[in-house]
Formats: sequence, structure tokens, C-alpha cells
Amino acid sequence: MTGFLLVDKPSGWTSHDVVAKIRRLSGVKKVGHAGTLDPMATGLLVVAVGPVTRLLRFLQDLTKTYIAEATFGIATDSLDADGEITEKAPMAFDRRQLEEAVSTFVGDIEQIPPMVSAVKVGGKKLYELAREGKEIERDARPVTIHQFEVLGFEPGEYPTASFRIQSSKGTYVRTLVDDVARRLGGRAHLTALRRTTNGSLSVADAATIERLEADGVDAHLVDPARALADLPSFTIGAEDAAALINLIELRITDKFYC
Repeated sequence: MTGFLLVDKPSGWTSHDVVAKIRRLSGVKKVGHAGTLDPMATGLLVVAVGPVTRLLRFLQDLTKTYIAEATFGIATDSLDADGEITEKAPMAFDRRQLEEAVSTFVGDIEQIPPMVSAVKVGGKKLYELAREGKEIERDARPVTIHQFEVLGFEPGEYPTASFRIQSSKGTYVRTLVDDVARRLGGRAHLTALRRTTNGSLSVADAATIERLEADGVDAHLVDPARALADLPSFTIGAEDAAALINLIELRITDKFYC
């Protein structure tokens, strides 16, 4: 058994929980995913089953789209609703000011990873250090925000807003939202996050855990050609195909491109 699964991850599950579930349902040990979703988050998790796991690195680099909801004026240690409140102060701004702040984060930016994250520093994951009550300096990382749109806004003592975000690999949406709040003179935390696309793959085509349990993994496997449709491709002849299969290095030239 081999192929890709489009899974609609439920809230409360880690990405590893989903992988472990697919291992049990499929009976295949070699299972991986194309990009972590935090436990609170829901939505599209692309899972590879069997030999195609070697192709996951290509899917991990594709642009991803998220729908996010946030509350302003309240900060947590994890920057999402799963964390403990660390700051609370009312904020006053309108939708226009929010949209202006959001627009400054479109393009190539740098983000400092949150302490509650799986980023490793000195061989230890940041969230492990956070559990020990430690906070250390983190280097900023380059990411690209292709789209950042305000979908909804509710003013008040603690304003709430929803966003559509299209971003590169490695983007922390909870950090992005908190950075917007800082630009407005306060803090914020995520209250909901849903990944809707990974490249051209959509959560609309994803199966829930319950559906996978009822139908079996086989019924929902996606052909690798479809999963990798966003990647550049070229056509080669039978001789070169044989060489490729036998792991003989090919010299790829323009004549192969179609």
C-alpha cells in the first residue's frame, strides 16, 4: 500500500496522533506528514503512506493557506488558546487600522519562532525549554506572506478578527497575529486556525478520521501524480527512464522539457 492521504485533522489531535492512527488503520509502518499542525488547529494534513514518504519534502515546500481567528488585548504563553494568559489589556482600533497593520506584513518578512514550538536550539526543542520555565534568545527566520486578508472584525474592549493567510513553509500564524497586535500597540492570541490548502490540494477533498475508519485507508489514497501536480515536470524517453529507475545520474538539459 502506498499513496497520499488528505486528512482533515480534528482539533485536539497532534499531527503525530494522526500519523499513528494511519499506521494502525493501514498496517504500514512508514507513514509521515507534509507539515505540522498545532493541536488546536484543524484542517488539511497531507499524509504519505509507504514508499512515497520520500516525496514529502517536496510537498512541505509548497505554499499553504489558513483561516485564522484571533482575540486582541490578551496574550498567552503559547500565543494560542491552549496557553496560559500572560498579559491582558484592552485595545482600541478600527478595521481600517487593522487592515493597515496587516498590509505591512505582506511579502518577505522575518519571524522569531515562539517558545512553544518544535524548533530545536542546542539539540533541545523550544517547547521542552518552555516547560522548564526557560526562555532563550531565538534567531529570526525568513518567511514569505503571499496574502494576508482581514475577513471579519468585531470591535470592543478585546476586539476579535478573522483572517485568510497564504504563506510559505515555516510560517507561525500565531506569531504573525501577535506581531500585528504589537504593531497596533498591544498583544493577541489565536483562538482558531484551519489549514485549507497545501499547494493545489484542498481540505474540501480531505477525509475525516471517522471516514477513514469507516471506509479504510485504501479508499482514500491519492495518486502521487495528483499530490505532486504543483511541481515542475518534464518528459523523458524509455532509455532515460530505465537509467533513472536504476539510480544512474541523468544530465537534465532543456531538450527534455515540454
